[in-house]
Amino acid sequence: MGVKCCGCETISPTTKKIPVGYKRVLWSVLIINAAMFLAEIAAGILSGSASLQGDALDFLGDSFNYAISLLVIGYSLRARAKAALVKGLTMGLLGLWVIVITLWHIISGTLPEAQTMGMVGGIALIANVVSFLLLWRFRSGDANMHSAWICSRNDVIGNFAVLLAALGVFNIAKGWPDYAVAAIMAILALQGAWISIRMALGELRSLAKA
Repeated sequence: MGVKCCGCETISPTTKKIPVGYKRVLWSVLIINAAMFLAEIAAGILSGSASLQGDALDFLGDSFNYAISLLVIGYSLRARAKAALVKGLTMGLLGLWVIVITLWHIISGTLPEAQTMGMVGGIALIANVVSFLLLWRFRSGDANMHSAWICSRNDVIGNFAVLLAALGVFNIAKGWPDYAVAAIMAILALQGAWISIRMALGELRSLAKA
């Protein structure tokens, strides 16, 4: 049974304290990301934008990751580190999938609709900035908390890039800005996956030694 202290909750000697409000914030960002996935995947398919589809998959991955974070709140540090490991692997798989989508669009020579990219990308940016600010104060927590913040940070960077891609497509009427941004988003996902996996494995090794 958990013991309340100093505004946090601890479950066992191997459990780190959970900051007050973290669960409420996770629910908020989960709802935001799930809604944006549905909106952006539809817009990405209709507009033929690889970067929008990649960003939509990122929203899906984030929704999954936030759901995992909610499930392991109150569990031992070992359980949360394992959850962070799963989230890191998920980010990596989504990064690889974005690469596949991008290659398909390059081969097909798809020219995305710049107006749709700009409008939806702007809405997605607002959603991700809100998520980023909500998660900001939890960024220095354990691997599980840090991985949630990394997801949000990458999303903000990715959305700025989508807007730049939309501007590029609009000005030159070619698809390569869209492809380039999708590739950057894939790299960000793979980088975030590596950081999350490394932190999670580090925590698991420390617990094993203890």
